[in-house]
Amino acid sequence: MNHQIPLFKMYSDESDVDSISEVIRSKMNWTIGPKTRQFEQMIKEYLGIKYAAAFNSGTSALHALLMAHDIRKNNEVIVPSFSFIATSNAVIMVGAKPVFSDIETETYGLNPDLIKKKMTKRTKAIIPVHYGGGPCQIEEIREFAENNDLLLIEDAAESLGASANKKKVGSFGTSSIISFTPPKLISTGEGGMGVTHSKEIYEKIKLLRNHGRAETADYFNSIEYMDYITLGYNFRMSEITAALGVSQFNKLDKIIEKRRKNAEHLIAGLSDNKEISLPIPPKENFHVYQMFTIRLKNKKIRDSMQSYLMSKGIMSRVYFYPIHKTGYYNKLYGNWIKMPITEKTAGQVLTLPMYPDLTTEELDYIIDEIKHFFRGT
Repeated sequence: MNHQIPLFKMYSDESDVDSISEVIRSKMNWTIGPKTRQFEQMIKEYLGIKYAAAFNSGTSALHALLMAHDIRKNNEVIVPSFSFIATSNAVIMVGAKPVFSDIETETYGLNPDLIKKKMTKRTKAIIPVHYGGGPCQIEEIREFAENNDLLLIEDAAESLGASANKKKVGSFGTSSIISFTPPKLISTGEGGMGVTHSKEIYEKIKLLRNHGRAETADYFNSIEYMDYITLGYNFRMSEITAALGVSQFNKLDKIIEKRRKNAEHLIAGLSDNKEISLPIPPKENFHVYQMFTIRLKNKKIRDSMQSYLMSKGIMSRVYFYPIHKTGYYNKLYGNWIKMPITEKTAGQVLTLPMYPDLTTEELDYIIDEIKHFFRGT
């Protein structure tokens, strides 16, 4: 049988099509309408956070939050290098300096014990990343941030629904972001959400996402003039996108259940292989498996396995190559940054296919081909 198993597939059904069609047929409200407000309400209630604002991407949400928190030139922000590049790019976009700190290898998040070594008088914030659907050591990081009067802005782009000690990620920081690209738990194609406990920050990000316009009335049902009181961007989420978000959110628990079941199947099938480290979270963490990332003993084995799986129709990807090793950051900072754990980990990890609709046959095929790979090496 000719298998072709992609890295991800967005989970969808007819309710998604119906939800989008409803907005299209209304011929109204291209942005910040009833669907956007409904989606925001769903997210903030789910996370137990007071305020949520929808954006056209998680990157835009992070950019706006950093601006709203008045992070600017001469400020430093501690970030992981083991992340998608947007985490640090957003810091540069507001004129501040991202300071890379190394990770721990249990959750692939910032190592709380190493953060203190990166702190200077200019440090204003920490952006921890919850990798692949699993919480980082967020409670320890939050304690450090509070003890040192630092802002904590969570990058929960990949981990909607995950929790640490029964508290949802995205609710630990002063502010947080979520992403809704197709590989994520729920998808709007492109989209994001900025959430915060602060009314002041919420009001600022609403201005920043919408050209600096004060949302004092319903734009589509009012003749009131709404003034432009600051400089802003077009970071808005469309109503069509928000409608898909609402429909997707109604399936979130089902999606998480399917992902966790698939992850359990892979873990059970690969657990007897001592050559592989599997993504088994600490007991206090609830992992939603936005990604299923294994770790091999070295880069040579990892690269060989990736090539072998590709030859068998199984897609895989390295998440993540270190940000500080990219061409842009190498040009910006030079070669002096050393992140030994990040660099070693990036040479060992491999993300396997993970999505709700993976069949038992496909899961078993992935397991069998990994076993065949090791029998042939």
